[in-house]
Amino acid sequence: MFKKRHLLILLIAIIISGYAFVSIYQMANPYETNNSSGPTHEIIANNSAKDLGTVEVIKNIGNPNSKKIAYVVGVHPLENDTHKTLLKLLPTSSNLKYCYDIYVINVTEDFSSYGELLPDDNPGRDTGQNLAYKYVYPKIANGSYELAIDIHAHGGAYPLDTFVFSPVDGGSGESYGRNVSQNTENISYYNPYQTTSGPYLTIPLNEHGIPSFYFEENSFISQGIKDKHMLELINAIDNLKL
Repeated sequence: MFKKRHLLILLIAIIISGYAFVSIYQMANPYETNNSSGPTHEIIANNSAKDLGTVEVIKNIGNPNSKKIAYVVGVHPLENDTHKTLLKLLPTSSNLKYCYDIYVINVTEDFSSYGELLPDDNPGRDTGQNLAYKYVYPKIANGSYELAIDIHAHGGAYPLDTFVFSPVDGGSGESYGRNVSQNTENISYYNPYQTTSGPYLTIPLNEHGIPSFYFEENSFISQGIKDKHMLELINAIDNLKL
């Protein structure tokens, strides 16, 4: 009797340990999965020495059987706090109607963040733009996407903290951006009429027939407000009629 009880306890301990291992692994590797219906993680460019950065994509977030929308983060590495906000919130959003891929540009040299600027941030900025045009643009242009959103931040240079805009006036990108603004409480539509990254991603995508627009957030507002605004963006885009 004692032997049977001992074996039962040992078996239960093994089962619990197995579940614990799986749970810990999944938390440490949230995008590594072989489940075709869940998010997958793909490396697009990994020659850091040549390109001064890498590019990856987190695919199939939300409903993998629905229309596809692309988000892009990292074009301007200086603005990485807003990029991290999207990466934190979109993959954990539930009941999404559409399928989302996040293209992640990782500049490995000459980058910083607001509040701790390097003497010259332009090299990192240029690198991110070049990576976007070389690797992200062709993937989205040829990837059957209905829409693309480029996530950015600013240091208070604009009269509005949080806004969307398309650098191509009168197209579907502008129309979708204005729809997002009209259906959110804190996201305005404001066109600064000048963007350095436009020719590397959003302009050619619009010209290729992929509606595209920017999301801009003030980098110096609190993280709690950043989270709130990002969730507004995510929900408004998921409620668009594509």
